[in-house]
Amino acid sequence: MRERQEYEEMQRVYLNFLRDLIKDQPYVALAYMTGILPVKKYGEHSALNMFTEYSMTDQDVFEEYTGFTEDEVKELCERYNMDFSETGSWYDGYMLTNFRHIYNPKSVVEAMRRHRLSNYWTSTEVYDALKIYMDMDFDGLRSDIVHMLGGGRVRVNTRSFRNDMRTFEVKDDVLTLLIHLGYLAYDMGKREAFIPNKEIIEEFENAMSVGGWKEVMNVLKASEKLLNDTLNGHEESVAEALDRAHMEVASVLTYNDENSLSCAIGLAYYSARKDYTLIRELPTGKGFADIVFLPLPHTDKPALVVELKYDKTVDSAIRQIKDRNYTQELEKYTGEILLVGISYNKDNADKPHSCVIEQWKK
Repeated sequence: MRERQEYEEMQRVYLNFLRDLIKDQPYVALAYMTGILPVKKYGEHSALNMFTEYSMTDQDVFEEYTGFTEDEVKELCERYNMDFSETGSWYDGYMLTNFRHIYNPKSVVEAMRRHRLSNYWTSTEVYDALKIYMDMDFDGLRSDIVHMLGGGRVRVNTRSFRNDMRTFEVKDDVLTLLIHLGYLAYDMGKREAFIPNKEIIEEFENAMSVGGWKEVMNVLKASEKLLNDTLNGHEESVAEALDRAHMEVASVLTYNDENSLSCAIGLAYYSARKDYTLIRELPTGKGFADIVFLPLPHTDKPALVVELKYDKTVDSAIRQIKDRNYTQELEKYTGEILLVGISYNKDNADKPHSCVIEQWKK
């Protein structure tokens, strides 16, 4: 089915054969089928509509068996003397209804066995397949992918998907396929898709690096210097780097507003994810911090609390962090905390971005 995607008549014949073989037959007590995708749909109904389907968009009672649970990975990390937090940054992120932390089991097994955290996804999939779907720019699909690379989420209607790898009518069909293939995680309660972890981010980066995503790759390549400039308090350099990042990202996105700025910031600090966990809209104090970078246990870098302002002063961003006690949630973190205020003034063509960096003093 996967190798001969274009032979729709062959698929129809095969599905009808299975229906005649299984449906309402006295010799069948129970039929169990497994695969990457749900049963192929054609016409108004599937030929095998007597099945109850459990998939990556609705696992129902099989949630905890979809991957490794948090408790299972904790036990494995203790047994193999591996860092649990860093393991989570690599392989966690699949958020189900009841189990909010599901890990890629294949990669966890490889990491424990080899005693090394790395990208083991490419041992089962080739990023060329991902590139094919990323390059299908249905109705702003590229814009949505950039938004997710920046740490954001995208609302998805998974019901229109025909459950094959070639029939795409809208961008939601492509996004739903990527959910089923594991390239995207899916929050069924909010009906939102997002990139789950560091391992999958690397797959997207690999797919983009082979062409067609020059603007985004420029931002990613500059991200290491931006992080160092931020940690060293070089406010002017940070502002200039954000100017470039926002300009590059805006050329891909279908909007230019505060969400565009937030997406640009998430992408601009791409390299920070090897040492940080990025959290958007962290509930803390009297509101929500726009972006918080929490350092992973293996690093001695400071935490970053980032507040974004669109057409407002950069001083108001720093003031909001302080007035609303955004650092309150980080009290248990005893290391250094940097407050980063970023503003964007669309009417200032020469210097649209401003930045203020302060060290938080408890």
